[in-house]
Amino acid sequence: MKFRRSLSVAAAVAVATPVALFTAAPVFAAGTPTAQTQNQPTYAELEKAAADAKKEYEDALAAEKEGRKTLEATLAALDSDTHPLKAATITANKAAEDAADAEAAAEKAVKDAEAAVEAAATDAEKAEAQQALEAAEADLAEATEAKQEADATAEEAQTALDDARVAAVREYGKLKTAVDEALEAEEAAEEALGTAKECVREDGLTALAVGLPSEVVAGTTVDFTLRVTNGSERTLSVDPLAFVHVDGEPSGAKGSLEVKWSNGSGWNALDGNQPEHIARIDTMEPGEHSDVKLRMEVASGAGAADAFALFAADASDPYKPCVLGPMNRYDFELLPADSDPGTVDEADPGKPGEDDDKRPDTAGTGTGTGTGTSPQGGTSKQTVRTSATDTGGTLARTGTSPALAPLGIASAAAVALGAGTVLFTRRRKAADNS
Repeated sequence: MKFRRSLSVAAAVAVATPVALFTAAPVFAAGTPTAQTQNQPTYAELEKAAADAKKEYEDALAAEKEGRKTLEATLAALDSDTHPLKAATITANKAAEDAADAEAAAEKAVKDAEAAVEAAATDAEKAEAQQALEAAEADLAEATEAKQEADATAEEAQTALDDARVAAVREYGKLKTAVDEALEAEEAAEEALGTAKECVREDGLTALAVGLPSEVVAGTTVDFTLRVTNGSERTLSVDPLAFVHVDGEPSGAKGSLEVKWSNGSGWNALDGNQPEHIARIDTMEPGEHSDVKLRMEVASGAGAADAFALFAADASDPYKPCVLGPMNRYDFELLPADSDPGTVDEADPGKPGEDDDKRPDTAGTGTGTGTGTSPQGGTSKQTVRTSATDTGGTLARTGTSPALAPLGIASAAAVALGAGTVLFTRRRKAADNS
């Protein structure tokens, strides 16, 4: 049968600074996972961005304060009769008033001349009155033209004065806008930093299942490994996160699977109701990986069902209060007892979340008991060294395998739980360890 692994994407927020961080809201909406922004800034970068934004806001406030003083001084100067623009306006307005008076006088002269023409009794008187009328009309034409020119000059002078006022106000307006934008940027940067104080994404911190088969049979036991790799550039304290669930089984009820983990000192039961942090690793240097043993026992009466496992790595370090690595989901199938499991190409086991036609070349050897199937992912044969953990046991620790490069994308939680539950659990535990 064709086996397909699924990888869902965790949701993220965006802020003015190009930041996208984890949210506790469920990822699935109508069965469709949402995209998550990659290349997120580090916590130190967010701290610097917030400090820079605060400084820019303070500088913008100071500039706005000085700009207000400049505006008030400019407007006061423009209103002074000694200012060139205001003086030009006064002069032009006076000239326009004089031109209007001259035009009015010319209009009266024309009317008086017209009356004289009407009152003339003789031809000689009429001829003389007519000449006076024509002269008055010529004077009126000149006065009208002079008034039009004076009005235009006065309008230009007033426009220049008004433009100077508007320019001063606009310059201040730019400073006011800069304050508003700087405040918005500061608030966004602070919000991003506040969110980052809960959790920051680190793709280089990975948790991959090695030797987990794609099919398991009722009544069998499967041993596999959870490999946690610190592909980041920092030394971290890491809490692996694990969860195994059978689709359709209610929370709190005894299920078909019993999963245990071991750090080298006995076996511990894995909580079957919610994701659980296991086998804390106090110190992981850059490039190291640690293996945690897991054992999955399938009840003999288990029927056919779909199941999945979720694995991730959470950490804290001096630079970030909380670090979340991508969460990887592995789907597998439960088969009734005495079933004949199908096969999966052992030379092409694939990785969590990759399509079947994009599997890598690494081959897995498998550690499942009685399943007859090949594993999801390969096993390491490198020499190991040990390091004590806070649980009193040891974890196998080796160099980073090239086959375990960071997947670079976060997985969502199962539909049965919703990503909100998983992310809340991860945040709470990581916060406790920070």
